[in-house]
Amino acid sequence: MAITSKQVGRELVSLLPQLSVRGGLAALDFYRAAFGAEVVHQVGGTADNLSVVAELSVEGAPFWVADESPEHGNFSPESVGGSTTRMLLIVDDPQSVIDRAVAAGATQVYPAAKEHGWLLGRVQDPFGHHWEIGKPLIPWPPGQHGHGPLPAGPAR
Repeated sequence: MAITSKQVGRELVSLLPQLSVRGGLAALDFYRAAFGAEVVHQVGGTADNLSVVAELSVEGAPFWVADESPEHGNFSPESVGGSTTRMLLIVDDPQSVIDRAVAAGATQVYPAAKEHGWLLGRVQDPFGHHWEIGKPLIPWPPGQHGHGPLPAGPAR
């Protein structure tokens, strides 16, 4: 699993994505079913506070999900007409995870295929976020392991 934080001097540095969605509780259910995510911490999602902010983890890889809050500048893909980022989920068997995500309600954008030194596919989750699901087929990054640069290919 990739390291997501590093001690720098006396400060801990981490970079974790937070996905804005409409329907936070439904998103938590989807990420559990599609990727086996576990909720690490959750605020809200109750009768008294419908808005959800939650930290999830997929096999130790953390990310956050929150109901959109336009008043704070946090918009879901549905509000802005598409997502501005893609998530990259690295797994041993990309196509089986793609199939699981589709069974949970995602739309397959393209199946896992070999390109740029990766076996990589993509789904769009029901909340508008794109997930590239794959694994490197060569030691990564290529320039550090005796491999030259990869040939350019079409961007998807």
